[in-house]
Amino acid sequence: MDTGRSPEMTRRLALDSAANAVTRARDFTRQALAEWRWPPGPVGGTSRSELTEDALLLVSEVIANACLHAGGPTSLVLRCTAVRLRIEVTDRSPAPPRTRRRADPSRPGGHGLLIVERLGRDWGWIPAVAGPGKCVWVEIAPR
Repeated sequence: MDTGRSPEMTRRLALDSAANAVTRARDFTRQALAEWRWPPGPVGGTSRSELTEDALLLVSEVIANACLHAGGPTSLVLRCTAVRLRIEVTDRSPAPPRTRRRADPSRPGGHGLLIVERLGRDWGWIPAVAGPGKCVWVEIAPR
């Protein structure tokens, strides 16, 4: 019986330390997206390479936030269908992510969740299934 849902492709990367986590996560994501040929089909006014770069930037931001504010990431999971790419990063802190308001927005740093909010179709977090920590997720559509 066909449920009408797109099949989901999933990849998981275990991250046991913050050392080189952003680089490892970006390389892992780039390879998965290339193998999945994501984004699929025709892409409106945005090029495929721009959407791939948006996805890589989202991975970088969520992993970096886990490194800086949550004791380091423990895993990256990518879930891909024809209608969305979901990026999930599990970390060691049960504290919810929060947007930081900077006194001077022209200074570097502190903009990670603002980038996630602007590039992602949706984002959020849930408590970790096993042990302490949480999973921060963001979804991006192939526009």
